[in-house]
Amino acid sequence: MIARAPEPGPGFEPSGSAQPDPAPDMFAGVCAVADAVLYEGYLLYPYRRSSAKNRMRWQFGVLVPRPWLAPSVAEDTSVAGSADAWRQQTECLLEAPVPEAAMLTVCVRFLQMQHREVQQRTGNDYVPVDALTVEDQRHLTFDEAVPQEHELVAQLSKIRDAPLRCEFKVPGAEEIEQLGDAGRVVRTRQPLRAVAKLSATPVAEAPSLLRLRLEVYNAAESPALGAPRPQALGASLIATHSLLNIDGGRFVSLLDPPEWAAAAAKACRNIHTFPVLAGAPEECETVLSSPILMEDHPRVSPESPGDLFDATEIDEILSLRTLTLTDAEKREARATDPRAAQIIDRVETLPPAVLGRLHGVIRGRGPAPASAPRAAAQRPPNEEHWAEEHWADQHWADEPCADAAAVVQNRVPAERWWEPGADEAINPATDRVLVDGVAVRRGSRVRLNPRRHGTDVHDMFLVGRTARVEAVLTDIDGSCYVAVSIEDDPGADLHGRHYHFTPEELTTLDGEPEAAR
Repeated sequence: MIARAPEPGPGFEPSGSAQPDPAPDMFAGVCAVADAVLYEGYLLYPYRRSSAKNRMRWQFGVLVPRPWLAPSVAEDTSVAGSADAWRQQTECLLEAPVPEAAMLTVCVRFLQMQHREVQQRTGNDYVPVDALTVEDQRHLTFDEAVPQEHELVAQLSKIRDAPLRCEFKVPGAEEIEQLGDAGRVVRTRQPLRAVAKLSATPVAEAPSLLRLRLEVYNAAESPALGAPRPQALGASLIATHSLLNIDGGRFVSLLDPPEWAAAAAKACRNIHTFPVLAGAPEECETVLSSPILMEDHPRVSPESPGDLFDATEIDEILSLRTLTLTDAEKREARATDPRAAQIIDRVETLPPAVLGRLHGVIRGRGPAPASAPRAAAQRPPNEEHWAEEHWADQHWADEPCADAAAVVQNRVPAERWWEPGADEAINPATDRVLVDGVAVRRGSRVRLNPRRHGTDVHDMFLVGRTARVEAVLTDIDGSCYVAVSIEDDPGADLHGRHYHFTPEELTTLDGEPEAAR
């Protein structure tokens, strides 16, 4: 469940600094997801400075000074956004009937690290300390972050004719917050220097398309290789991502392109970030290019009551675990960061109804197969013999998975679906399903062809890979899934890593000539 966008409390400006200019209204519908990217990993449960996890923050979209990277690392051109890099490159496709009338707006967003140092007053001097309590409020030395946004606006026809280069500088600063006569908090930020390049080139194989390229890179000249990472982070763009909007055109999905644009989509080169369509499902005017891979049109779960900064975690778990913190731990969390204090306050006051909604919501459940009337309507008063009266064990081996699932729904009482071992006839290790007319079961070899729409975005990297079937599974609504392990995955045996696909996403390799394998 993606965390909601951070919304500081009344009167709170992050780290005492001025807020950046807000993103244009055209991005209002996608800022919640973009903010979840911006603050992913900023503050991790249990939200305290003493937590080991919070000593390893700043993991996504970190653009560090190039001199700090080893040459081999600096030349990395993978899509992985969790690796330290000095640049990002976004390439995506768009259509614009009249390029001279189309306007492109780009908003580059990132965090600027800020060190918060607590100092205790001693005579006429101030001495750095780890912690200081003033009027029952605790203050801790820690690293914070300030959100930054920089906007580029260009006429599409102009960047088609000549690339646009924009350099933006973020000044350093020192800000002092007095804590009465007891001490003060000093916040310091290093200056940042970055460059964005924007260009558009026609796609030869699809005349109506333009390939849009956005490059963002850190132009800082220090620190050098060998400096501690915290020092490099002070000169880095953190959680870097971009929002792009076209007025007078439309973007084309790279995950689910139309057939005529498939080759052009495959040719797009994205480095340390990946663009997806953003906004409502029917909208194609906005793209979010993120270091965290997503599917098209990502959105924040409507049940999420507020940001928890662990966007890849489940709100219910984080909320319940937060409630288990001791009073001393909550006090430390409140002193760690103002956003941590907001989390503690919010979770402690969650109404039971709101907490209950976090327990689970079923979305996208398909209708039961036509051959599978509801079990409850057919269940006789004598449930003890109900399964035996509606099933013959030998029938299971002769049914394809989809049909078998329909019968299984009639066989097991509805309230026992989630009970392990409720139906001994279901055995993922021996069940089978038809793929290309061939029975596939555990041990069968298949080739993967994941669908491009409505699936896990990571599956796009598995297209064409070969795998071995580990189990055939039947869902509660009668859907069939095949669990597979990738044959050339070195960690498959070690981690037991399985991927799940529908039979339509597989091609059987059993019976093919060896050369075709």
